[in-house]
Amino acid sequence: MEKECEARLQDIVYGFRNCRKAFTAIGDETRQLILLVLLESDLSGIRVGEIAEKTHLTRPSVSHHLRILKDAGIVNMRKEGTKNYYYVSLDETQWKNMTDLINLIYESIRHIR
Repeated sequence: MEKECEARLQDIVYGFRNCRKAFTAIGDETRQLILLVLLESDLSGIRVGEIAEKTHLTRPSVSHHLRILKDAGIVNMRKEGTKNYYYVSLDETQWKNMTDLINLIYESIRHIR
């Protein structure tokens, strides 16, 4: 029983390390607003200028926050000629990693009770 708890705790520690960038990225209110705009779009992508208009942020600010989201694996970008389109990452890896970690923590708490 104790070994099981230790193993579970190690998995949680690993999960936090693995998801740190993603949690930090989505923990910011401005980036949450940008994510909402991306989710409200048709998911094929939206340009920085459009995001800036919908969020009332400056283009440089939007670009800064998109770079953080992109580095964390939350947002992707595709190019069409000279235009860049941003969209919520379809690669489920980071979303799945975060979900697995939260579920592991939840199950650990339930196990303790």
